[in-house]
Amino acid sequence: MAVIDIESEIAGKVWKIETEIGQKLEEDDSILILESMKMEIPVDAPEDGTLIEILVKEGDPVNEGQVVARLEV
Repeated sequence: MAVIDIESEIAGKVWKIETEIGQKLEEDDSILILESMKMEIPVDAPEDGTLIEILVKEGDPVNEGQVVARLEV
């Protein structure tokens, strides 16, 4: 099985985590929501797999390109 790093496409703050470790996700399922410039931007699973790690928590600042989660596919 391969592990995919999921990166933030924008800088912002983690507003809400919508998944749990071990959860099976389908492509485009929302993992977490970032808040940036008063907008809510979801970070979605790039493909089907199992969420194995979340590297941020609610309220954390996130930089563009930062790895926020890992998915096993």
